[in-house]
Amino acid sequence: MLAADTGSLDNASCLGCHEKSKPPIELADADGEARTLRPVDPHRFDAGIHAGLQCVACHTEITDSQARHQKKTGAERPTCIGCHETLWKDAQAGGAAAQKPRLGVVVQNIEAYKNSFHARPSEDEPGRPMAACEDCHTSHDFNVPADVSQRRSDWHATVPETCGGACHEDQLESYAESAHGQKVLDEGDTKGAVCADCHSAHSVLNTSSEKFKLAAVNTCGGCHDGKLASYADTYHGQVNRLGYAHTAKCADCHGSHRILGVAHPKSMVHPNNRMKTCMQCHSDKKPGMRDATPGFASFAPHATTNDFAKYPQMYVASKFMIGLLIFVFAFFWAHSGLWYYREWKDRKQGKTIPHIDLAALGIDPRKHFRRFTWGWRVAHLLFALATMTLVLTGSTALFAESPWAPKVADMVGGPKILALVHRVAASLFITIFLIHFIYVMQKLLRDRSFRWFGPDSLLPNWKDFADCWGMFKWFFGKGPRPEFERWAYYEKFDYWAVFWGVNVIGWSGLMLAFPHITANYLPGWVFNVATLVHGEEAFLAAVFLFTVHFFNNHFRPDKLPPPDVVMFTGTQSLDEFRHDHPAHFKRMVAAGEIQKYLIDRPSRPFHIGSVVLGLVLIGIGLGLLLLVGVGFFTG
Repeated sequence: MLAADTGSLDNASCLGCHEKSKPPIELADADGEARTLRPVDPHRFDAGIHAGLQCVACHTEITDSQARHQKKTGAERPTCIGCHETLWKDAQAGGAAAQKPRLGVVVQNIEAYKNSFHARPSEDEPGRPMAACEDCHTSHDFNVPADVSQRRSDWHATVPETCGGACHEDQLESYAESAHGQKVLDEGDTKGAVCADCHSAHSVLNTSSEKFKLAAVNTCGGCHDGKLASYADTYHGQVNRLGYAHTAKCADCHGSHRILGVAHPKSMVHPNNRMKTCMQCHSDKKPGMRDATPGFASFAPHATTNDFAKYPQMYVASKFMIGLLIFVFAFFWAHSGLWYYREWKDRKQGKTIPHIDLAALGIDPRKHFRRFTWGWRVAHLLFALATMTLVLTGSTALFAESPWAPKVADMVGGPKILALVHRVAASLFITIFLIHFIYVMQKLLRDRSFRWFGPDSLLPNWKDFADCWGMFKWFFGKGPRPEFERWAYYEKFDYWAVFWGVNVIGWSGLMLAFPHITANYLPGWVFNVATLVHGEEAFLAAVFLFTVHFFNNHFRPDKLPPPDVVMFTGTQSLDEFRHDHPAHFKRMVAAGEIQKYLIDRPSRPFHIGSVVLGLVLIGIGLGLLLLVGVGFFTG
């Protein structure tokens, strides 16, 4: 398109004055100050992407071809943005947009630029942006390979000079010393990172903004994908994946422009410099922080579980936890599945529980058996609430890359509040455990008649192993169902699993919660192992509770419809008690002690309230199981 009334103003006419080889032309600007017109190199123009265009296609404000020609009244200086937006609108209006996709790409870049840091008004010249198109691309010899695959070429190596030559001199100087800069500028390797790789070409953000800091981690991970994955496994990375930028990111540890290899003595992550780097954040000068202690320097922020030579502790811990997970889930899921199958088949064949005339035994069949006192029930309820809170808050961090985790973190108030809630719940969890342990131990130690491996004990004994074997025989129709004593073997497993879990999860959690103390006495690799074990064991506990434990107590065919409310009312009907623990029932009847434990059935309102509470807790548990499952497969 040519401007009107330009006479014979073609490119040759323009270059007659504006060619680079001609004497420079000086004009007075609006303030009367002299300025030199920018010369045009015709060879570079012809090699550029705009070759073939007439000068007046852009300079539409020119009105004639006379010397010192005039501009149209009110005409503004031509801009790349105005020209390209007009071209794209014309292409769309003329139905040619599909044939000119590059125009659309340019307009997208323009929109990105308009929202960028460069488009903000300059502090020195408020009427101008921080950087305009021609500052980076030049006006007359602009050339960018249209094919993205060609951009890792000699053109790519010019980007640092373009950014640093006029505006970012200090950053260019630092970049030239870095591993990235040496690769590009010294070795000529165009695969090395340049400014546009990290800051983007058009949507340049303020580097102090959270949006940039969060995006920068993914930018680094675009090249260093293995490092990004290992970083995401740390607490630093988990908070970053949740969408918050207050924990350490790549640039905090490695630097931004002057990134050096680990072996370089001036590198921020060189062994001699790591403590100083850690103390940028872990310092008592920072709110809520304390000084980094010796173990921090040997923490491995990119430790993996598949490199025994480099990270033997992580390798061993990972293989142990994987083996534990496989064994527990394989055994107990098979146990639950076979149990369901056996009961379903027995019901289909019409097998029922043999009836016993309780009245003939002198037992009022309307009574209930008191199985749990109020202390056990309150402890169980608080324990369940604390556990569910821990699963929600812990899984949010563990599966930070899942689609639901950032939403939960935002609802709670961010990772800091999430961590606070997690620690409060953990404190309640451990407190209940310790009170229970002290109460039980002092009671048992004072009871000299108590048999530690007797029928009332929760300690595993040979009968438990025999019952377990007998259950599997019953599953396959090879024997009768075992008669359980006061505590069945699967109930004992549930009980002692808490002792294992509290110790594994509790001690590892304490190490992570107080890193300055831990690192004062233990090497940094302990943090790596503690993070792994804490997460894996918590995952095991959550999935076990909401599958196996729920099945054993609520979803067996003889328990349907759920829930079983014995842990809320503390009582069972005599038929239910006799079915679940026949050996215990017979022993108490034979000893004449059952009358001591018979009480009136719970009131209807209390029973209904217990059912509602049970259903709510089961619903929450299954909801958490769904979140954990989604996190495991997508996080």
